[in-house]
Amino acid sequence: MVTVREARVEDLETLVELNKTCFPQMAEENVVWTVSQLANHVRLFPQGQLVAVEEDRILGAVSSLIVDLGVDSYRQHTYAGITDGGYFHNHNPEGDSLYGADVYVHPEARGKGVGHLLYQARRDLCKRLNLRRIIAGGRIHGYHEHADSMSPENYVVEVENGKASDLVLNFQLREGFIVRGVIKNYIQDPLSKNFATFLEWINPDYQPVEKDGRKVRVSCVQYQVRGINSFEDFADQVEYFVETAADYRSDFVVFPEFFSVQLLSQKALKKLPSVEGIRRLSELTQPFMELMGRLAQEYGIYIVAGSHPMDIDGSLQNVCPIFAPDGSYTLQPKLHITPAEKKYWGISGGNDLRVISTPKARIGILICYDSEFPEAARYLADQGAEIIFVPYCTDNRHGFLRVRYCSQARAIENQVYVVTAGIIGNLPSVPAMDIHYGKAAVFSPSDHEFARDGIQAEADSNVEMMLVSDLDINDLYRSRASGSVTPMLDRRKDLFQFISNLPGDQHKSNPPENGPMGLPV
Repeated sequence: MVTVREARVEDLETLVELNKTCFPQMAEENVVWTVSQLANHVRLFPQGQLVAVEEDRILGAVSSLIVDLGVDSYRQHTYAGITDGGYFHNHNPEGDSLYGADVYVHPEARGKGVGHLLYQARRDLCKRLNLRRIIAGGRIHGYHEHADSMSPENYVVEVENGKASDLVLNFQLREGFIVRGVIKNYIQDPLSKNFATFLEWINPDYQPVEKDGRKVRVSCVQYQVRGINSFEDFADQVEYFVETAADYRSDFVVFPEFFSVQLLSQKALKKLPSVEGIRRLSELTQPFMELMGRLAQEYGIYIVAGSHPMDIDGSLQNVCPIFAPDGSYTLQPKLHITPAEKKYWGISGGNDLRVISTPKARIGILICYDSEFPEAARYLADQGAEIIFVPYCTDNRHGFLRVRYCSQARAIENQVYVVTAGIIGNLPSVPAMDIHYGKAAVFSPSDHEFARDGIQAEADSNVEMMLVSDLDINDLYRSRASGSVTPMLDRRKDLFQFISNLPGDQHKSNPPENGPMGLPV
């Protein structure tokens, strides 16, 4: 008996080989799945990745993602564009259309109803998620035999009227799909001559839902460092801001980079040489982490805990801990280290960059200097980040403006919110931390849905305060799909490739010669 289930990580190698077996011509064109792509599908949208199995043998599979094509719901697109080079990073949970990226059945199992079961499972998924429709770019498998005598549009009409037969299109028509048009330069497919049908199946059970927005409230602490006598003084100052953010019903509170260096103003730690001081500060990691974990639990709030120096496998790193309301935490190291950090403190850059999924939003962290490197923000956005937090510590206006301008650019380029918070005040007794300049701000894409200047909120310069702002996550997706400009959709992947050498992404360091999946975009 053939059954359908969600794909698992252990299935991926088998699915790659099955894909090659089903589409030998496509394999020659390098337009087949890789393990890294399928792994990303399972991570981003496991419900949409289905396999048909019989006695533990995989006979077929489908890959799907959710998209929103915006105001032109039948617009021309390419396979590489709609699937983001096959990696599904542009999977949009707020979209209205289930996109059928692929379906394939082992040649030995064809004609046994496996394809029908997979299509039915996809229709069931569409109904279960209350999506408006299923769409896909369909191969016109037999068009190469008629390309010299008729246009692809005429060929499709001939198939629809029963005057011609097409192995793939006939099956899709029997499954209830309607041809809405022909897509040019969709995919490198010799049999289809790179054309595809724009297919649509309307969900008869769809119930329109009035979405009032997915709102997130953030509080940015413009933290004034001042001399203290004990760890308890520091804890009291931190708790005041966490408590205030919770009183405002904030979902996230973000502290600045290196705000814990205030601890070095205690009498026993004053005026230590910079290298010794930062090492002594790293020895306070345990009480610092215990404090932040306790506050997150007591006040039921996510704390982006600025940054603190930590010894990571023998290397001193500048690390931002992110605490969840249950007290658990994730560590995000700073990747790019400034010359001053290297010179005065001997800090090394980390090698990990991750997106953290929370019930309110998917978030990423770029610590200060990291915001000045477009690749880091692009990576987070491609991994699904909706808000990027930038805790920073700058000593003068020049440094502040570098972070400020770059953070706003990252928001526009990647159509995400960027939330910043910096230190103010003076610590004359702490080498390399004597003066500061800060102005907390929240940046958005620059389009109709957002604030006029792309500045959601902004604090006064160098005044201790907390900046509170509400972010509408749905606005991001509306802007990405149908904004005045759509940079997330309009990237020229035929001209530029993004390569990550982060741990776990090494498989992407050797892209095919023809671009992502060898596809035109």
